[in-house]
Amino acid sequence: MAAAVAANPIQLPLTDKAVGQASQPSLTYRPLHRTFGAEVTGADFGDVSSYPKLCEQVKEGLAKYGVLVFRNTGLDDDRHVAFSHLFGDLDDITPFVAGLGQKNRLSSDYLFDVGNVNPDGTVTQTDTKRAALLRCNYHFHADSAFNPRRAGYSLLLAHLLPPPGTGGATEFADTRQAYDDLDDATKERIADYVVMNSQHQCRRAANPGNPMLDGAEHDPMQNRFGKHKLAQLHEPSGRMNLYIAAHAHHVEGKDIDGGHKELLELLEYAGRPEYTFQVDWKEPGDLVVWDNTCVLHRSVQGTYEGKYLRDLRRTTVHDMSSQAWGLNEVGATWRSGLP
Repeated sequence: MAAAVAANPIQLPLTDKAVGQASQPSLTYRPLHRTFGAEVTGADFGDVSSYPKLCEQVKEGLAKYGVLVFRNTGLDDDRHVAFSHLFGDLDDITPFVAGLGQKNRLSSDYLFDVGNVNPDGTVTQTDTKRAALLRCNYHFHADSAFNPRRAGYSLLLAHLLPPPGTGGATEFADTRQAYDDLDDATKERIADYVVMNSQHQCRRAANPGNPMLDGAEHDPMQNRFGKHKLAQLHEPSGRMNLYIAAHAHHVEGKDIDGGHKELLELLEYAGRPEYTFQVDWKEPGDLVVWDNTCVLHRSVQGTYEGKYLRDLRRTTVHDMSSQAWGLNEVGATWRSGLP
């Protein structure tokens, strides 16, 4: 289904000529961790005509840092979506909203509503099915690893934040460095592993014993898996990467329980403190951009849950690399883990 973008969408100059005419200041990077992540200054999000040039700069920064943080961008929904379009094909939220029996409260179906705001503007309570589905976000994951075509870049924008000190930060993990630090024997053992990923795996693990997630419709083994290699080349940087996520259920061709245990150990390893850092959201307009093909992320729990609104909106760019479809059928339209 085609995404219904906001009325009067912003039109951007996409030609090379336009890119050359629209100037964009040089970006300055302040590292946030010894191996990845940076806070960026110098980006002008107010000049729409300069977005193509800015997009190229951001992609260059992501190839090195994996995660980029921009403060007080002034972006609204229209400009958020317009800027995101420049990175590649965008995923849309339509199937997920329909699966929940809801209408999209946001202005564009390209915006994933990853906050805790109900369609009527109230706070999502922690005992609801929507809260249970979102609880997967508390575990390290890469967006859309469970789908036939995985996610590339994600652009997450803050609109409304809970009071300081009540939680809601976002944590990231460096899976390129995690791979580099594996011993040679492990690298050799996992070189050909194909991981079977399921959204249901993450949801059930995040909600043990929850009756709302019982039944075959939530059983990973009764649904399709997104198949992606565990060890693979990160093309923008030329470095090897450990593509692991909380959606990992088992390894194709291996004993399910044994393969699952091994994947959990690798996921725990990638989430060690030496590979992670936390982004604290400071004000509406803060934007965090990351590359799902070389980092993991998770939402940090807090006392805001069920009490204070946390409105974050994400655009998701389909992976444009040669490994985007993994070992799945290229062009497949099925979606894993619909509510």
